[in-house]
Amino acid sequence: MTWTLRPATIADLEAIMAIERATFPRDAWSAQTMSREIGDPHAAYLVAVSDEESIDGYAGLLSPIGAEDADIQTVAVAEQARRRGLGRALVTALLAEAERRGAQRVFLEVRADNPSAQELYRSLGFEQISVRRGYYQPDGVDALVMRRGGGGAA
Repeated sequence: MTWTLRPATIADLEAIMAIERATFPRDAWSAQTMSREIGDPHAAYLVAVSDEESIDGYAGLLSPIGAEDADIQTVAVAEQARRRGLGRALVTALLAEAERRGAQRVFLEVRADNPSAQELYRSLGFEQISVRRGYYQPDGVDALVMRRGGGGAA
């Protein structure tokens, strides 16, 4: 299966929220929050559209143009599309957008109990820089704070 990545729009909200709720059942963002994020001029949200025209993943970046730091806000891939490189494609596209906007460092938080996501981020040049204890609620799971870039370009 192949996907086309394109900017997310409000028209994609229902499909995005279905993936959000399935992926993060206990701490999903609200539709209102997601809608605000998609419409934020300082953000870049992407959806992955399959050959069958379904949205199988999304990812979002907060990166004001000219700011040195950017933050990957969220990445989610539908169950049926996992383990096929879609998460890597989404994150890689966000990294390219952060660089285009002038970011030198990109940050993210990842659940301490999600080793596959941690490995993906490490393989893309992220390193763990700190831990936020009990960050993910209501489960109380720690967040590993990761950064890509530092002294040079992201």
